[in-house]
Amino acid sequence: MDFIPPDFTPAYSEIFMLAMVCVVMLADLAAGEKRRYVAYLLTQATLLGCALLTYISFSADTVYTFSGMYVDDALADILKLMVYGTVSAVLIYSHRYVTDRGMLSGEYFSLILFATLGMMVMISASHFLTLYIGLELLSLSLYALVALRRDSLMATEAAMKFFVLGALASGFLLYGMSMVYGATGSLHLADISKAIENGVNSHEVLVIGLVFIVAGISFKLSAAPFHMWAPDVYQGAPTAITLFIGSAPKLAAFGFVMRLLAEGLGEMSADWEGMLVILAIMSMAVGNIAAIAQTNIKRMLAYSTISHMGFLILGLISADWNGYSSALFYVIAYVLMTLGTFAMIMVLCRSGFEAENISDFKGLNKRNAWYAFITLLLMLSLAGIPPLIGFYAKLAVLQAVLNAGYIWVAVAAVMFSLIGAFYYLRIIKFMYFDEPDTTEPIESKPEVNFLLSVNGIAVLALGIFPQALMGLSLFAIQNSM
Repeated sequence: MDFIPPDFTPAYSEIFMLAMVCVVMLADLAAGEKRRYVAYLLTQATLLGCALLTYISFSADTVYTFSGMYVDDALADILKLMVYGTVSAVLIYSHRYVTDRGMLSGEYFSLILFATLGMMVMISASHFLTLYIGLELLSLSLYALVALRRDSLMATEAAMKFFVLGALASGFLLYGMSMVYGATGSLHLADISKAIENGVNSHEVLVIGLVFIVAGISFKLSAAPFHMWAPDVYQGAPTAITLFIGSAPKLAAFGFVMRLLAEGLGEMSADWEGMLVILAIMSMAVGNIAAIAQTNIKRMLAYSTISHMGFLILGLISADWNGYSSALFYVIAYVLMTLGTFAMIMVLCRSGFEAENISDFKGLNKRNAWYAFITLLLMLSLAGIPPLIGFYAKLAVLQAVLNAGYIWVAVAAVMFSLIGAFYYLRIIKFMYFDEPDTTEPIESKPEVNFLLSVNGIAVLALGIFPQALMGLSLFAIQNSM
């Protein structure tokens, strides 16, 4: 049989990313400690180059390569472009923070790029092996990033807990994938879908495998009751790393879930819908109720993430284009809000001081009225109050849930959102009605000030005019699933 070489064109962005990781490491080694900006600029150039390669190859057509293990479609391209922009924003927001704490090094940028490469592989995977390789590349990079501050006991503890969580998730996923492989005889998602559609002899084995896969996904999404140490990881990791963990990987996780459940196991939607309903309700309950008792802002946002992942899961319940597109819109909105919120926390941080308590927002309006206004927009959006993007994202998900016939689930989601509004409004109360603990001026770099302003305005603008982003989400789903 003649060997037919694979078409490398759809994977040019991944190949470029891998090559540039090596360049960044070598350039940082040659530049030395006094010229760390070289690695920073090369990292940003890498993300820009990947964005250009992805944009040039953007097409509504679906292309498979590497023996069907890699897919390039509209969903993959849109999610990758979102990931590049998110990671670039994370680097801009966190530059001063990591510099003040001695974390600005070639290792930091290399791990960020390796994690981004893992996300890209996850998003374009159409085979169990490539899904798992991308997931582990992302996970191992995140473990190392959390432990990057070797002098911090909290960071080391958080990294260990994160590693244990990741190991559990990997174990569940691998076991579930092996069960599905045993029942269908294939590792390709398209072949698995066809095998299930045609009927398999051992449906019970398939369902058991599905249970383990959903459990593994729940670990990665930090969905209750599999959230366990997620709040500890958020609190213990350096704020810059928490920002990274809470933003771009959520986009990759959405792509991962879509490939596994919608593309590979879509024919079993009747089996996994009930599981997702339970996960969504528990996540919204645990996240919103536990967040009320928190005084640490990062820990509070971790529980907030758990509740938002519950809403994200709700969008998948309907198992149709409308639900999937609303879930995609929701995850993009969530990442946009998370970026701004953690950026605001880092703006309040300064050398030798970590702004980790909710009380650190006291009197922010008197210290800097513009930053207080941006934080106001972000908090109201996270609470789902109109006319901000968070409101429209929740509305779109609730409409999909109602269309699927789960009226009681939609009612429960609204009730938990009302409970969750309390801890967001508490921060607004601190900013506008309490006296500041310090009158020290808030300083930030011009690029951070500009990007944070754009971030806050985007939360408002996309809430008033959500049609373009919703249309893009629907286009991605219709041309991929």
